[in-house]
Amino acid sequence: MQRRSNFSFRLMPLFFVLWTLSPLTGLPQCAGIASTPISASDCAAHAVPLDKKATLDPGHPYTLAELIDIAERNNPRTHVVWELAKQRAENLGVAKSAYYPVLAGLAVFSDQRFYAPFPKALEPQGGNMIETPLVQPEITLEYLLFDFGKREAKVDAATAEKLAGGANFIQANQEIAFLVASGYYKLLTAQERLQAAKETLKTAQTTQDAAEDQLTNGRSTLPDVLNARAETSQAVFDMESADGDEKIARVSLTETIGVEPSPDIMIDAQKNAPLPESLTLSINELIDRALADRPDLMAQAAEIRAADDEVRVAKAEYRPKIVLSGAAAQTSVWPTADYGQLGAVSEPTWSAALEVQWRIFDGGERKNELAIAESKRRSAQDVLTAKHDQATREVWTAFIAFRTAQKKEQAAVALLESANASYSASLDAYKYGVKNLVDVLTAEKQLALARLSGVSARSQLLLEAVDLEFATGNLLRSKPPATKLQPQNDGKQ
Repeated sequence: MQRRSNFSFRLMPLFFVLWTLSPLTGLPQCAGIASTPISASDCAAHAVPLDKKATLDPGHPYTLAELIDIAERNNPRTHVVWELAKQRAENLGVAKSAYYPVLAGLAVFSDQRFYAPFPKALEPQGGNMIETPLVQPEITLEYLLFDFGKREAKVDAATAEKLAGGANFIQANQEIAFLVASGYYKLLTAQERLQAAKETLKTAQTTQDAAEDQLTNGRSTLPDVLNARAETSQAVFDMESADGDEKIARVSLTETIGVEPSPDIMIDAQKNAPLPESLTLSINELIDRALADRPDLMAQAAEIRAADDEVRVAKAEYRPKIVLSGAAAQTSVWPTADYGQLGAVSEPTWSAALEVQWRIFDGGERKNELAIAESKRRSAQDVLTAKHDQATREVWTAFIAFRTAQKKEQAAVALLESANASYSASLDAYKYGVKNLVDVLTAEKQLALARLSGVSARSQLLLEAVDLEFATGNLLRSKPPATKLQPQNDGKQ
């Protein structure tokens, strides 16, 4: 019986890499230190985006952690969400500015010419033409003293929006990490399919050699040899197809990480690392983790708080506000007239007022704004309910898919062993004249399918384990993983 091929072990180590992603350091745009919405939003408020696009070294084999690092620096989605988080952080500063007075400078330069009529008993010409130049630099101050909580509600709403932006940033990072991991494993699957196709070509060539040898010895027929050659040609076709798929997978991976799409990328496929073996949490514990830790749920909860605060803002519009205003100026005037003399002046002037502003009627504007705010709050609550249900469904789906992938991987191992044994036995029997070539070709096809099934099953198991972490909100975060790895093997293949 043939020994199990080396390609069957190359996918195993990659899931282990994900255990190193939680404490990633040096990640840009806050990714490495932003594990909570508040830390993400605070970092976004101060961090500076990177403008330089990364390039890949074609000779360097990249690990999954390195690819995720590059993606978070370069993928356009992370840039967009990061900028949105930054904008929401800045909006909080805008809302807080309402607690400070507004100080403005104003300078007036004017020249006015007008005619002032007078009775002829006082003015023989019946009036004067007067010209009045004016220069008035002025400083004005306006300070909102009290508004029945409107400013406070706006600050609270902006704070909630800021937290939602931070949570959305974390969610985007997790989504990009999941896409990169998926692209990484798909490329590895394509590489292993290519290796399997090469193994199948070797098997087909062995069968063809046996058929030609039997024909030479007079124990076979020409149609048998032609059938064997056809199987070899089919194996060549399959290998070329797998080679093309592998190159396309390279291009897709480079696009996902946000660099120039190209097949010029190498990945580091370590050997002999273990596959995920079992779950460490029950389904109820997985659901509880998702509902507590998923950043999209955190973001929606913050959106609900912001909607509540917007209702408070709308209600505050029905109440009066008290405003202190004042102005100080230096007024300089030097009027002239065509008859008589007028006095000039350059004196400081000022004004101060305490105003109570209260809109009595506005045609229903406040009523409609309040109705809109309350509608947005109800909508946000409904979205949260839907996202809770979606999170529960996604965890259940990931849970079932992982368990199914486990069983399929175990079946694939047994299938490959059986197919190996069947082909070896059929080939030996054919050489001794006990079986015909049809039996050998059938066993050969079964072996080829078993190799591909083994590659797909292992890749699917790794992807489902990653999806389980993503569905529970733990991808790139510090909580213990939801799956346990198999014990390390002893290096035998």
